[in-house]
Amino acid sequence: MKPTTRGTLAAVVTGVAAAVGVAATPAAAVPVPVPLDGAEKALGMELPEVGGELPVPKPGAPEGPRYVEGRLLPERTLPQLPVHGGLPGADLRQPLPHLIGSGFDHVGVDAHASELRTLAPGLSADAPLSAPDAGAFGLPEARLPQAGVLAPVVQTVPTAGLGIAPGL
Repeated sequence: MKPTTRGTLAAVVTGVAAAVGVAATPAAAVPVPVPLDGAEKALGMELPEVGGELPVPKPGAPEGPRYVEGRLLPERTLPQLPVHGGLPGADLRQPLPHLIGSGFDHVGVDAHASELRTLAPGLSADAPLSAPDAGAFGLPEARLPQAGVLAPVVQTVPTAGLGIAPGL
């Protein structure tokens, strides 16, 4: 095998391995801090602490068309494309002053970035002819064409927590 052929083959195998590795990892969320220190100093008061998480969507590999006995076209003519990502998360803490006495408590809302799995819409179609029939000398029979849209799918389980606690 020539060195250029081996190099090309190695590059293709490396690219496929990287693509499979990226598709196998779960969706990552990038933390996004919201700096409010300057506004606190300018206003002379405590402001809420705000942070967030932005998910990074990653497309998956579509499930290919399936051939079914008795149909001329595959079952999924246009396959559905899966995309894995997440819903954004947020973390919010608001200080609450004590009405009597000194000190602060806080109210907090914590919503973590949650996994989101989706499937894009797909298309399933069948030809207006049946498969060749042995009883009719190998000729196909005429029938009505069929077309269907595969509905998109969205799956997620968002969670959030609301709490009051002492301290900041």
